[in-house]
Amino acid sequence: MSVLAARLDRIKPSATIAVTTKAAELKAAGRDVIGLGAGEPDFDTPDNIKEAAYKAIAEGQTKYTAVDGSPALKQAVCDKFKRENGLDYTPEQITVGSGGKHVIYNALMATLDPGDEVIIPAPYWVSYPDMVLLAEGTPVFVEAPQANGFKLAPEDLEAAITPRTKWLILNSPSNPTGAAYSKDDLEALGEVLLRHPQVWVLSDDIYEHLVYDGFVFHTIAQAVPGLYERTLTMNGVAKAYAMTGWRIGFAGGDKALIKAMAKVQSQSTSCPSSVSQAASVEALNGPHDYIAEHNAVYRERRDLVVGMLNQSAGLSCPRPEGAFYVYPSCAGVIGKTTPDDGTIATSEDFAGYLLESEGVAVVHGAAFGLDPHFRISYATSTELLEDACARIQRACAALG
Repeated sequence: MSVLAARLDRIKPSATIAVTTKAAELKAAGRDVIGLGAGEPDFDTPDNIKEAAYKAIAEGQTKYTAVDGSPALKQAVCDKFKRENGLDYTPEQITVGSGGKHVIYNALMATLDPGDEVIIPAPYWVSYPDMVLLAEGTPVFVEAPQANGFKLAPEDLEAAITPRTKWLILNSPSNPTGAAYSKDDLEALGEVLLRHPQVWVLSDDIYEHLVYDGFVFHTIAQAVPGLYERTLTMNGVAKAYAMTGWRIGFAGGDKALIKAMAKVQSQSTSCPSSVSQAASVEALNGPHDYIAEHNAVYRERRDLVVGMLNQSAGLSCPRPEGAFYVYPSCAGVIGKTTPDDGTIATSEDFAGYLLESEGVAVVHGAAFGLDPHFRISYATSTELLEDACARIQRACAALG
């Protein structure tokens, strides 16, 4: 008899982590591999944030904090939401977890009963469906194809809602596509949601500050005030502040929901790292000039990658509004033959071919729920991106 729980059969390991791990293993074995799978800034954490951590350690801020965040960080989060999003929250409406993923997991564990449905636009971040399944909910996928700018259409949202729908997960800018919802887009979705008061919104805004070409970010509780009471507005320090390893996410929402999430956290992880929390206070309250500097580099990299991929035989890559991903179509290479007489039947085949033939690690589109596509993270050096895209061009040219 197996000691493992049956719930594990419902889920699969993270595809993005798997690709990153595989690339690292091949590099360690001496292969020349360029990993484009990880959603992690290559910029270092800014010095003022590091100094805040050093100071916290020196002052003895190394003890437990309140389960779901220190008073100082909760206040900094309140101030951030007011300053940047026009949203009024009190500290009692704020939760802090060990990363944005932790916050989302707590919310789903605190609210889902067996049979409850969660609408997830596809393509989606790989972890959303599996977290819903672990919480005994039912993921309901709604396609948001390239023809729609990879964004959920209001009529498709309406068609997906049932009496069992409890959440809509909305990620803007998106992982994996970089697509971002405008204020008008959010208002149109809001018209649908206001007709269905049983549906809550989990707004994943982790890429909020990574937008380009003059795009103006809005979060849905800001764009549709009538949804404020049933929206969990989630964010964190990982992406914009180059703090992935510090593991701090946060959210604002209904007091009863926040209290329930704290109950889950109290019996699982307890508080996030006290030192990381102190550093995050500085991240939120301190200077943010480096964000624009980083974004200028990301924009140049995006344009480089989009341009080179669109010069690759069989690929088509739209230009995203935000995040640091592109999600090109590889429909034009499906059915083609590799130099060793293999066949590219799926995006997974194509990703495997890129890795084996040219040492470029990407994540296949099936992992994100919409094919035939693949995801590239351009949060790596410009030189490596140029090399990787040249390799992809060469691999595509070699297909027969």
